[in-house]
Amino acid sequence: MGYYVAVEPNVKYYVEDLNPEGNKTILFLHGWPGSHKLYEYQFDVLPKLGFRCIGIDTRGFGDSDKPFRGYDFDRLSDDVRCVVEELNLCDFTLLGHSNGGAIACRYMGRHNGYGVKKLVLAAAAAPSLIKRPNFPYGVDKEVVEQMIEETYKDRPQMLRNFGNMFFFQLITQPFSDWFFQLGLQAAGWATAKMQKTWIREVLFNDLAAIRVPTLIIHGIHDQVVPFALGEIQAQYIKTSKLVPFQFSGHAAFYDEKDRFNETVVDFIEGKC
Repeated sequence: MGYYVAVEPNVKYYVEDLNPEGNKTILFLHGWPGSHKLYEYQFDVLPKLGFRCIGIDTRGFGDSDKPFRGYDFDRLSDDVRCVVEELNLCDFTLLGHSNGGAIACRYMGRHNGYGVKKLVLAAAAAPSLIKRPNFPYGVDKEVVEQMIEETYKDRPQMLRNFGNMFFFQLITQPFSDWFFQLGLQAAGWATAKMQKTWIREVLFNDLAAIRVPTLIIHGIHDQVVPFALGEIQAQYIKTSKLVPFQFSGHAAFYDEKDRFNETVVDFIEGKC
């Protein structure tokens, strides 16, 4: 079931609400530059196990509205809060991948984890995607700046290049084309503004503020968000457990989708 939720005047979020009768709710925040459709292989399976799966498209991406402003983590976490309140969600699991993981961290810090019972961070771009003084992890700032330049010059080629480093397991050409189309669905200005947010913002305090049980899933072959960031998240979040995925890159939810689904289910049900 799909519908729209207003998060501010003239800005609506697209919400995919699958199995609303389910008694265990997961709110999915997708990564850049895709949409909730990246979680297709979770939505195929988890509702059959009794889960209510809610996927939202970040502003500027997927089927949500695409305003020119509002791509900082404060506003994006406020957008999530609007959806949570509109749907009257409580005691749910918040699951964020990559940029969605960064938004999830800011939500936990800025909104004190409102309604969240458990948290799943999958290859989360936190506490900082780029290297900084006294933080020699992540990627070089120049890498992101080059991506921004390519976004403004030839966004389709930039997306192709990004897709080539997203997965560790072999994917088919049709699957690659599908992933490429998800990126094209975003607005160019949103694609670039989110990249600029990575340079500007950090999430150290947000990580330290997390108090709920947290599962950290990170592929050891991740070329987008280096595995070291998952290790740092585990150090900052005292209630966390890091699960390395040995055969995954940036997309453990697809590279090892069966294990990913099983690990998330076991965590929510208290089996790990």
